Amino acid sequence: MSTIHFAKYQGTGNDFIIINNFTGRYALSISQVITLCDRRHGIGGDGLILIEKSQEADFFMNYFNSDGSKSFCGNGSRCAVHYAKDIGIIQEETKFEAFDGLHFALIGEKFISINMHAVSQIQRFNNDYILNTGSPHYVHLSEDLTSEKILQFGKSIRFSSDFNEEGINVNLMKVIDQNTIEIATYERGVEDETLSCGTGAVACAIIFNELSAKEKKRTVTVKVKGGSLRVLYSYSDGVYSDIQLSGPAIPIFCGSVEI
Repeated sequence: MSTIHFAKYQGTGNDFIIINNFTGRYALSISQVITLCDRRHGIGGDGLILIEKSQEADFFMNYFNSDGSKSFCGNGSRCAVHYAKDIGIIQEETKFEAFDGLHFALIGEKFISINMHAVSQIQRFNNDYILNTGSPHYVHLSEDLTSEKILQFGKSIRFSSDFNEEGINVNLMKVIDQNTIEIATYERGVEDETLSCGTGAVACAIIFNELSAKEKKRTVTVKVKGGSLRVLYSYSDGVYSDIQLSGPAIPIFCGSVEI
């Protein structure tokens, strides 16, 4: 048995266990990650983050979904940046490494903003859309964003023969006005609805632009069930670049656990 010290964070309702592993002391097994993320038998969280050393950046955000699988996580990144500043690894800006490569981040008074990789490949699938914003996303327009709807529809897409092998995150998107959308997300790796999804917010904000006048620069407010995120980007010749995801990252509590 060993004692692990952790912090619990949430970013618009997306919650994470964060552990300082800068010394490389902890080598968690997948089963341990799953147990720690379990809301009844562990700490509870949509994911777990190990803050580790990087050869190319200030730190490596080693992210695990609650089922132990790996991916990039937008909200998790913002929470990791906040935590890294709290423990003195970084100051107000940083370059960090994640599952999909290097990212930059800025820490403001109330919001943490991270840059995302450019997006150019948007695929039509029946009347819906598929794109990758660090994680693969499926976007479907809907006026019904209830939990019942996203769970039913999300599972039907994620576990369909087209996507079952690698999995895909599924989003329902509702247009509110010319600068605002509202979304609900079913996340692979969590296998449930989450109150927020950063990469999903970016995916939906991009599809929102695809369905409208394709503005060259745009700021989209994305309402999620756990709060509100902001997505900024530039668009030119089919490429979305200078993508930024901004929102709050809030520490909930710190503690220790025996594993």
